Amino acid sequence: MGVKAIALALKLVPSTCLHILRALVSEQLVRVDPTTKHYSLGSGMLPLARAVLVNSDFASLVQPRLDDLSKRYGVTAIGVEVPDLDHMIVVTLSRTQAPVRLHVDVGSRFPALISATGRCVAAFSEHPWNEIEKRFRSLRWQNAPDYETWRKEIDGVRRHGFSIDRGNYIAGVAIVAVPVLNARRTITHTIAVVGLVSQLDRATSVRLAHDMRVAAETVASQLV
Repeated sequence: MGVKAIALALKLVPSTCLHILRALVSEQLVRVDPTTKHYSLGSGMLPLARAVLVNSDFASLVQPRLDDLSKRYGVTAIGVEVPDLDHMIVVTLSRTQAPVRLHVDVGSRFPALISATGRCVAAFSEHPWNEIEKRFRSLRWQNAPDYETWRKEIDGVRRHGFSIDRGNYIAGVAIVAVPVLNARRTITHTIAVVGLVSQLDRATSVRLAHDMRVAAETVASQLV
């Protein structure tokens, strides 16, 4: 955006807005395109954003449980915040030492309804189904389930309290997720783990999911 547009949106005098923008540019919090004179967020925002995520109550409470799951099962364990139907955000994780890993980092964003976590979001959110369906149909999977199958899987997530994605999102990769629910039994976060399909067979995935549910319920009780 240009200075005039930013000043108008913030109800500032343009000269004052320009002075503030120059200060933010000097701190690398904002960058300016020398050709268009348009301003956008700068790389200096990344450390600030990561600090906010890492220091959240959820991140600090769930971290030891992610470390335990990762060590015991040889998986990458992830704590995810679900702010809305558009995105999920990785707020903390514990990496496995296995040679094959999903590339993910604190601050990574994914579509909120994708994969195992997405099924948990659909099952335990308060959003209307027409909005959920619209976003589902825009998702990109390597091996996408059809909508009717996906709806049936969500019914199963409500009954069992966990979701398993075996190669739908990424071929050869298994993702297990459980919801972290608030007092209204609405999803706010999830715990997810990532491993190879060959590593996480059905029995192992279910056993892992039950351990994840215990972790999620413990964290949820401490967040109240």
